Order: sequence, then structure tokens, then C-alpha cells
Amino acid sequence: MLFVILFFVLHWYLSLFSQTFFLHRYAAHKSFTMSKGWERFFFLFTWFTQGSSYLSARAYGILHRVHHAYTDTELDPHSPSYDKNLLAMMWRTKNIYTGILYETSPVEERFTKNVPAWKKFDLFASSWPSRVLWIAVYVALYLLFAPSAWFLLLVPIHAVMGPLHGVIINWYAHKYGHVNYETDNTSKNLFKVDWLMFGEGYHNNHHTFPSRSNFAAKKGEFDPCYPFIVLLNKLGVIKISNSLQPA
Repeated sequence: MLFVILFFVLHWYLSLFSQTFFLHRYAAHKSFTMSKGWERFFFLFTWFTQGSSYLSARAYGILHRVHHAYTDTELDPHSPSYDKNLLAMMWRTKNIYTGILYETSPVEERFTKNVPAWKKFDLFASSWPSRVLWIAVYVALYLLFAPSAWFLLLVPIHAVMGPLHGVIINWYAHKYGHVNYETDNTSKNLFKVDWLMFGEGYHNNHHTFPSRSNFAAKKGEFDPCYPFIVLLNKLGVIKISNSLQPA
């Protein structure tokens, strides 16, 4: 039972770390820089931690830049303001993301500048054999260690972990929560202390300061990802731009 709980929690937060640290703050916003070698390492790390729900840093970065440019308009790839329900938004986002991933949809050049790319690996990690392999791993782990077959009901959550994290923010953080800063969009902060979404829940803060490496902004807020960013900066893995560091 302990193993099952630990596995689920680790997958939740490691997947979140890959999304918020590598896909979001690095790929989309360039809140810090890293060498090509470390970039390739985090491509692999994202595949390992997101597994069957692997998201391409290039496609995610472009998609998210479009979101910031067109927030809450008909050109926003995911907006509760223009989708009837959560599933409709997820489906539209999936189709736009797929078009970017496989380069079948036109993309404005301004959204592609300095986005990390590793095309061959993205195609492998996004392939059905890779996704099915990871789902088989999840099933095997539950069959081996779960006290009951009922725990297999958690496998679908593991299978879509990356998009699930995205939809929590893209839907709920544009509908519910509180506002620290008045903006021209519906972005909100879901929590005072973001224990669930590893800093992603400070969505209103992020839309106000999109390139900052620390998503917490007010007294009492804490971004759990930021200490890891500070540590990796001190270790020389990444370099935070002084102009983007919080005051």
C-alpha cells in the first residue's frame, strides 16, 4: 500500500516538475538558460517522468506562447471563455498541439524563436509504442504491488498525467480563485500556498510576470519549484537572468 501511494505521489510531482520547470518556464518563457547538453537531459527526464503523457517541449512552448498572446480570445488554444465545457477545451487543445507537434498547422514565426527542439526524440516519445509501453509499466507495477485490483482504476490518471495537469490550470485557474493583479484576462491564483500544482496554481501572478522564474509574488505565497531552480542555478545547470529574478 505504501509503495502505491508513493508511486502515485512521485509520478504526480515529478511530472509536474518537468512541465513547470522544463516545458513552461524554460521552453515557453526562457526564464533561465541551459546548455544544449542539459537541454537534451531534460528532454529525456520529461519522457521518463511524464511517461505515456509525454509533452514535446517545442510544441508545448509554442502552444503556451500562443495562449499568452491571445488569452481569452477565439485564438486562445485553451480558454473557458470560448469552450462550452472542459472536455471541449481539452479536445481543441489536443488538436492544436498535434498540429504543432507534427508541423501540419501554420505557426507564426514569433512563437518559434529559441524554442528547444529535438524532432526525432519528440516523435519517438510521442509515438503510440512509447505511450503503450509506459501504460504497460503502470499496469505491471499495480499488479505487482497494489493490495487490490481496484487500484488499477488509477492507471488512466497516470496515462494522461501531463494533459491533466494542464487542464487543471487552463480551465480552473481561469474560472476560480483569487486575483493579486488586475489584468486584461481571466487568470486567477488557485491557492495561497500552491501545494498541489508545484507553483503552476499562481496563474494570475504568472500572467502578470510571465518570464519570472518564481511564480509566487505576495507575502505568504510559496512556489515549490523555485527552490529547485535556485539550486540548479547555483550548481551551474541553468543560469537565471538577473532581470527576471524576483525583487
